[in-house]
Amino acid sequence: MNLDPLIIALPAYFLLMAMEWILLKRRSMRSYQLSDTITNISCGVTSQVIGVFLKVLLVGLYAVVYEKFRLATIPTVWWSYLLIFIGFDFCYYWMHRLSHQINLFWAGHSVHHQSEEYNFSVALRQSSTQIIWTFFFYLPLALIGFDPIAFVTVAGVSLLYQFWIHTELINRMPKWFEFCFNCPSHHRVHHAKNAQYIDKNHAGILILWDRIFGTFREENEKPMYGTTKPLNSWNPVWANLANYTVIIKDMKGMKNWKQRFYLLFSKPGQLSKNDPDVSGEIGQRNTERLDGAKHSRLTTYVVIHFIFLLLITAVYFLNHNDLSTLVRLQFSGFIVLSVISFGFLLENRKGAIYLEFFRILILSIISIYRGDILNTQLEFGFSYLSTILAVVSLIVLVVALIVKILSEVYEY
Repeated sequence: MNLDPLIIALPAYFLLMAMEWILLKRRSMRSYQLSDTITNISCGVTSQVIGVFLKVLLVGLYAVVYEKFRLATIPTVWWSYLLIFIGFDFCYYWMHRLSHQINLFWAGHSVHHQSEEYNFSVALRQSSTQIIWTFFFYLPLALIGFDPIAFVTVAGVSLLYQFWIHTELINRMPKWFEFCFNCPSHHRVHHAKNAQYIDKNHAGILILWDRIFGTFREENEKPMYGTTKPLNSWNPVWANLANYTVIIKDMKGMKNWKQRFYLLFSKPGQLSKNDPDVSGEIGQRNTERLDGAKHSRLTTYVVIHFIFLLLITAVYFLNHNDLSTLVRLQFSGFIVLSVISFGFLLENRKGAIYLEFFRILILSIISIYRGDILNTQLEFGFSYLSTILAVVSLIVLVVALIVKILSEVYEY
């Protein structure tokens, strides 16, 4: 069974999101936007699914460096945890800061900043590719001699801590706390696209690093959230790929590989002709184009399937260590296909219904041939539930498709 602290904490995350939603409503504050929330969580799901295969880059290589090249062996006692906590947070600060300063790194990290909302669901909006470019920032800790188990523990603590700072419910903390630690006010600045806030407050837990290295900014005007060029999509896979496509377009217009290499490590948007990401002009999401969620029946359909997908995903994550690589790939592929389909439906894209039809057929196949894997391990009866859901959904989609065709033919 997988004991990843993020997976174990998921029930608490969703409970806190529900509580935040209730309190925001009671205070008449800007609350959760359904399509945005689903996309945020979908990005987190996609990140975890891809992470099943990519975590070897961080944890695996960390263990190799520790076993083969460590300069000392630091005992795993209370004071060593304090030291690795400080060391990890220092490495995180520079990883995070350079992820805003280097084009290639920003292409991976920008996913976390694309939401124009600011609530607990944004904390789950994680990149699927950032680890590829930034895992090496933590290898000095292995070289020094900090045990891999201590490293994984501290990394989990850092990730869990950063959940609660993604909220507007908490205004300010006591001055002594804000001087030392990252808090909602500091992190709202980090997520804002106001000119004075861009590339500020990169801390994980200790805001002291920003104060020491000159990147600290106090919250003194209302933040506007998101990237300066809005994503304009509810597709979590496109959210991960959008900035890479901009880099590729820019590379095609360059004369030689020296220029292309320089582009990868230049400041985001500095050399780009295709993306004014840091041009100083603040754009807003085109909500007219993203109007799929306005249709209540469509939204209800997506929500029902999204909840069911989260259940399947949770069981998969808890048990993926016991599954073969082939089965992992099958479940991962279905999960990624599902979040893409949900994004297309929420955007009301042309052809979205056909992709969803294909997804439901895949769900039917999984229910028949792979549902026993989940049943054997946790006995939740997912194969039976998914079969019923698949049959009902196929009927709904066929009816919707017939209505769509008739409306186009007779111009209803």
